[in-house]
This record gives sequence, C-alpha cells and structure tokens, in this order.
Amino acid sequence: MDNKYFIKQYLLEAKKIINKIAIRDIDRVINILFDAWQQEATIFIMGNGGSASTASHFAADLTKYTVMGTSYEQRKKRFKVMSLTDNMVLTSAWTNDFGFDSIFAEQMDPWLKKNDVVVAISVHGGSGEMKGGKWSQNIPKAFELAKERGAKLIGLAGHTGGIMKEMADVCVVVPTINEETLTPHVESFHVVIHHLIIHRLKQLIEQWGKQ
Repeated sequence: MDNKYFIKQYLLEAKKIINKIAIRDIDRVINILFDAWQQEATIFIMGNGGSASTASHFAADLTKYTVMGTSYEQRKKRFKVMSLTDNMVLTSAWTNDFGFDSIFAEQMDPWLKKNDVVVAISVHGGSGEMKGGKWSQNIPKAFELAKERGAKLIGLAGHTGGIMKEMADVCVVVPTINEETLTPHVESFHVVIHHLIIHRLKQLIEQWGKQ
C-alpha cells in the first residue's frame, strides 16, 4: 500500500463516519449544555490520554469561545467549566493515595451538585482492557457520583460506546468503520464534534442576548 492509497482510504472512512453519526444525539448534547449555561450550572469535563487533551480544549472553548465576538460578550455571563485533566499535582496525589480510578470523582466531590453536567470523553467508553487492567475506570466511578448527585451525564465515545453509553443521559458514539484506524478517527471526530457544539452554543447565546 502506498501513501496516496492510504490517504484516500482514510479520508473515505471519515466520510462514512460523517454519514453515520447520530445527529439527534449531538442535538441533545447542545440542548443540555445550553440549559446548563442558562441555569449557571457547572460543567465538569474529563478524559484520559488523547481524550484528556480534548477535554482541556473543550473546557477552554466552552469558557471563552462561546461568548467572544458576540454582542453579549460584555455582559459577562459565561459557562462555568472545570476541566478535571489539568491539575497534575492533584491527579498524582489522588492516584498515589487512592488509585487512578479515583481522580475524577474525588476532584468533583466538593463541587458537584444537582443539575450540573458531567462530560466524559473516551475512545472505548470506559470499557476494554490491556495488560495494565481495565481502561478508564475513573470515568464510571465519576459517573456513579454524578448520578448520586442528580447531575446530567454526557459521553463522547467510539467503538460500542461502552459503559458510558449505558450510564449517560446522552452519548455521541463515533461509528466504527475500520478497527485498525478506530482510535485516530474517534479522537479526531471528538474534536470535530466539540467544535460543532461550541460554535452552535455561541450562536444560541448570541440569539439569547438579542431577545
């Protein structure tokens, strides 16, 4: 296989994914997040590995991009967002004392309340395992706490959606077209979806500000 063939195949797979993504699920995510903005609820975002960087990026865009350049900007009502991937000192402290599975739930514990929103990003949806054990078990643990507190749960997943799809109020699953390229496609489309969501939220906030 030469490079050009691989490139064409990879992009063809991306087109097939676009045609299969459930638009209704993305719509539900947008509605939940816009409702959270209106209620001034807090949004907690988490992920592991490459998904950790997407979680940080998503949190930053929700906080800033959604109000920048709008007529509403000066009124200062913004999303209240906490990225759970960014404090390495706290993450390593919880890991050292209580294990990696604890890091997201323990960070949320002092803050999380009813009607807040918990967003998790994971290629396999908190399911699957390798030599190190089951993947991303810190996500189901965080979801359990969220359910206990009456928060809303959002997942961005791939593969089958895993336990996140079972537990979340809505889970956007990137369809699998080719098992070999599953991870790069899922992680890439999570960024595409997050940008779609934040731009639509920006439009909704602008419309709300004109009412």
